[in-house]
Amino acid sequence: MLRLVPSTLRQSRNFAAAAASATPKSLDKPGRPNIVLVDAVRTPFVQSGTVFKDLMAVDLQRSALLALVERTKVPLSEVEHVICGTVIQECRTSNIAREAALTAGFPLSLPCNTVTLACISSNVAMTNLMDSMAAGNIQVGIAGGAELLSDVPIRYNRNARKAMLSIQKAKTPMERLQLGGQIIKNLLAPELPAVAEFTSGETMGQSGDRLAAAFGVSRREQDDFALRSHSLADKAQKEGHLNDIAPVFVGGKKAQNVDKDNGIRVSTIEKLSKLKPAFIKPHGTVTAGNASYLTDGASAALLMTEEYALKNGYKPIAYLRDYMYVAQDPKDQLLLGPAYVTPKLLDKVGLTLKDIDVFEIHEAFAGQVLANLNALDSDFFCKNEMKRSGKYGRIPMEKLNLWGGSLSLGHPFGATGVRLASHSARRLQHENGQFALIAACAAGGHGVGMLIEAYPKK
Repeated sequence: MLRLVPSTLRQSRNFAAAAASATPKSLDKPGRPNIVLVDAVRTPFVQSGTVFKDLMAVDLQRSALLALVERTKVPLSEVEHVICGTVIQECRTSNIAREAALTAGFPLSLPCNTVTLACISSNVAMTNLMDSMAAGNIQVGIAGGAELLSDVPIRYNRNARKAMLSIQKAKTPMERLQLGGQIIKNLLAPELPAVAEFTSGETMGQSGDRLAAAFGVSRREQDDFALRSHSLADKAQKEGHLNDIAPVFVGGKKAQNVDKDNGIRVSTIEKLSKLKPAFIKPHGTVTAGNASYLTDGASAALLMTEEYALKNGYKPIAYLRDYMYVAQDPKDQLLLGPAYVTPKLLDKVGLTLKDIDVFEIHEAFAGQVLANLNALDSDFFCKNEMKRSGKYGRIPMEKLNLWGGSLSLGHPFGATGVRLASHSARRLQHENGQFALIAACAAGGHGVGMLIEAYPKK
């Protein structure tokens, strides 16, 4: 259990003395190492089917790993574990962390594993490393994630697969002929990657529509929020705040150096209002304009114990203080992870909404974000669903996603968690804040919350 400790108590630790005097509060855990984010990078996040369409996810993950090493100058011999997240796996590189590390020239003796938890997969990568560091198993690790939705595995249907496996054991020409007929008959009925929840049969877009309706989020509010996201991302891009991006060179006939996100579109309310519902027709409110789009991209972050970082000359950008995962009904509350996890995590560490300077909430849909904000500010929801004494409070818009979010920057499923951490840390630096809260929803009714603290500038 975390407890607030006067910052002066940290002065007893030689490796943290300089940091202690700069912060008014501390979330150090006595007897456990502080864990820091040294730096994080990402490839440009681009619309699927565009500039990365001929690559593989492992190519993007390798690029992110190499860019991180180049930026931080960390010797490969110091890295003790690599964990990457991904969702739509390419069968040839199912352990994408290992394949990306090997093809990037990392040591053969370096353990690497891949994790998956939908849209929060790289959050899992980070928190797994945090746990390993807290246990004293490692001091240096890389967390990342990648997704390439330009190319997804499409399988023959089950009848065709069964026939293909059986034909190898067929003993007579007639058996092989019959099985061959089964294969041919089923060739034009492939199985596509699922877009609906297995248990409910409902797509995330449909859930987003129902959630917006349940919490009274209008179509105009969703379009306004989408326009806000794109406008803020455009501003951040022009002002150079998106400096976590590492360019990716794409060869071929149209060779180019891809150096920025390409999904940012500053439209108008008039244009957005003309778009038709994408999921629940004709009365739904989720459209292509107020939903995140299919995205290709990768990310990577260097994590260390603070003691190791300072002893070896690294300058961290943030403390990774704590985290929490939640899960709820995947039918009626699929996208409410942020509402559930925010009060639980802040209660755990003894903070309130007023203590948080930076909020980064994953934007699957504009309606999903706004519904979560309404849920936290609802007496009925907080009393009946979260069993609290009353409403928790409202997250102030002036602190939320000020450099844009997944609606505008894009959302490669496996990579977004690291992007949220990177932007949280950099916004704390830019805005002179102390604490940042990350919250995100994920398929299956999951959610994650992460608490980040600014690292002292001096």
